[in-house]
Amino acid sequence: MIAVTRLNGTKVVINALLIETVEEVPDTLITLTTGKKIIALESSAELILLIQQYLRTIGALRASVGIDPLEGTDK
Repeated sequence: MIAVTRLNGTKVVINALLIETVEEVPDTLITLTTGKKIIALESSAELILLIQQYLRTIGALRASVGIDPLEGTDK
């Protein structure tokens, strides 16, 4: 889950795994796989960092980029 700021300043927590697209039009528009849309104050670059951080915490980023945990060691 990641926290983003709506245009009115309120925080909303969304499931990063449900994010389908992020567009800057000129505000940042987040479209979820459910069809729901959220306009956020954070830039798309900030959202990418938040999503990557979240994926690392659940171990999904390592799996998605195919990092071998034994790489660089004497297996």
